[in-house]
Amino acid sequence: MSQKKHPKEEQREEALKALDRVQAESETIVGSTFVRMADRAKDHLSAADKDEDDQIEVWGTRIGRGAGVIFAIGLVIYLAVTYL
Repeated sequence: MSQKKHPKEEQREEALKALDRVQAESETIVGSTFVRMADRAKDHLSAADKDEDDQIEVWGTRIGRGAGVIFAIGLVIYLAVTYL
């Protein structure tokens, strides 16, 4: 014996299911975007785009990019302390 639900209740359940689907899909998109960005940053800082045979170029690039990251973090901290 199945009870017939009120049309508003059916509509509410459908809306909740749709919201659950959207949330699941957006987590997948955001998650994959974050992973892709993290991989790009890792490859960039490890100088994956440079010729592996030229170790001086690889290490020079790694040092320069690492120093750039440290400088950027220091600049953000300096500006935050100075202007906040």
